[in-house]
Parts: sequence; C-alpha cells; structure tokens
Amino acid sequence: MVLARRKVVYMLLVATLVLMLSPFGWLLISAFKDPSELRAVPIHWWPHHPTLENFHLALTLFDFLGYARNSLTIAGIYSVLITLASAWAGYGFARLSGPGKRIIFGLMLSTMMTPQIITLIPTYLLFARGGLTNTYVPWVLWGLAGAPYLIFLFRQFFTNMPKELEEAAIIDGCGQIRIFWRIFLPQSWPVIATSLVLSFSWSWGDYISPALLLDDDRTTLAVKLATGYVNEHGSGLYTVVGAGAILYILPSLVLFLILQRSFVAGTATSGLK
Repeated sequence: MVLARRKVVYMLLVATLVLMLSPFGWLLISAFKDPSELRAVPIHWWPHHPTLENFHLALTLFDFLGYARNSLTIAGIYSVLITLASAWAGYGFARLSGPGKRIIFGLMLSTMMTPQIITLIPTYLLFARGGLTNTYVPWVLWGLAGAPYLIFLFRQFFTNMPKELEEAAIIDGCGQIRIFWRIFLPQSWPVIATSLVLSFSWSWGDYISPALLLDDDRTTLAVKLATGYVNEHGSGLYTVVGAGAILYILPSLVLFLILQRSFVAGTATSGLK
C-alpha cells in the first residue's frame, strides 16, 4: 500500500515537472528551427534541419553584449547593495531594542502587499524632477533602501542565532557595527546567497523600470529583447527571439547553479566552534 502511494506521488511529481518545463522545452526547440518550420501546419515538434543561425542573429542584430553589460551593471550594483542594506536592517530588527520596533517592522512588512504599479508614476516623477533619469542612480537608491522580504529573511535568521556569540563579542569590546560585520554577517552566508539570487533575478528580469527611466543606449537587455528582433517589415523574428531568450536567461541560471549549495549550507551555531 505504501509502495503504491509512493508510485502515485512520484508520477504526479514527474507530471508536474514536465508541465512546468514544457514552455522552456518548446522555447529551446524553437530556437533551433527555421522560421518556416515554426509556422508549419501540422506542427513540427522537432526541427527537421537544426540550425545555429538564430543564435548568430540574436547576437548580431543589435549590440547584444553591450546591452547585456548594461543589465549586468545594474543587476550587480542592485543585488549587492540591497543584500547589504537588508542584512543591516534585519540585524537591527533582530538584535537591537527600541521603542516602536514591532510597529515599524509590521509597517515594513505591510508594504509587501502594495503592488509596484501603484508607485510607478510617483517614483518616475521624483527621479525625473531630480534629474536622475537615464542614470543608474535609481537602482543605487533602491538597493540602499533594502527590500521588505529580504529584511524579513535576515531578521528571522539573525533572531535564531545564539546570544552567546553576541555576548562574547561585547566582552571583547566589540560595538554593534563590528559585531554585525565580523560575526553575524559571515554566519549568514545561506541567506546572503538567497538574497543575491533573488535580487539579481528581480533586476535582471525587470522590464518596466529600465523602459521608463533609461534611454535606448543605456537601457537593459530585457527592454531590447522586446523590440530588437524584427525584420524590415516590422514583423517579429520569433525563432531569433527564442534564441535570444535562451541566451538571456543564462546569467541568472549560472548564478543560481553557483550559489545553490549555499541555500542549505551552514547553520546558525557554526560560530560556536
């Protein structure tokens, strides 16, 4: 009976996995097709004559690497700053005392329920009046402000760390800043890795903010992918779009593969050794 249940569970998991991966699989297959095969009726499930020309066009129809560099610059600055700012704020909520701390923490968490689209126009007006459009300063400011979800993650992690670490550091003459940088932050590498992956993905995949704040020469790869692959008649080159999308997701995928071990590595008590 138990074995039968396990088989049913495994079959459901495999079916769910196939369902979730099928769009990506179709994208990957389409990237190797000729345009005529993509429009063929009945459907060609597999390319009859696989070609790498779509990938060549994806890299050459516009300055793919240049826009990728813009995206990497923005995503790198944003992910590092927001991780450090969120860690510092999470440390404050977890280990420091102050009047109204719980109320402030609750108000911060409530901002996660606010759709980003509501603040889009006011944010644009603030940056436009401050002369910050077509610069990367907005991403620096967003990074320094931290993110409620990441602050919550760091706060939960720091709350569960043993108080003996903090007490031993205070006896040695450490202040709060030094305790954070020397003891708590190095112990929180699993959360740091999670924060880096999430924040990098947020910035790398963002379309609205770069389209609104940046000119064409400084915009990101996400914006250019939406408009750059067209023929002389303005029609979309969908096989090239598929190839470009495959290349586009590689940085996020590589970052995840590098940091995936850190999601479960380390414990809060490892500093007691």
